[in-house]
Amino acid sequence: MTDTVASITSMIIEKLLANPKVPRDITGDSKIVEDLAFDSLAVMNFVMEIEDELDVSVPLDRLADIRTISDLAVCLAALKADGHTS
Repeated sequence: MTDTVASITSMIIEKLLANPKVPRDITGDSKIVEDLAFDSLAVMNFVMEIEDELDVSVPLDRLADIRTISDLAVCLAALKADGHTS
């Protein structure tokens, strides 16, 4: 799989939909905290799962700017492109 924003967004949504508590109508514009009802611990756990999947590490200061699924995908794609592997 190529590490494009679109492919990463699809992978994130697929992982989220595996959780029966997550709304079925999520999109890249879905807000992680507000729309998915994730608390900070759930966000951290989910980001760690995605980091493992993509072999990348998201710096904590970048997490503060992530609000939507697309924000996360853009951040991850940029980190992959820059070679920020874990």
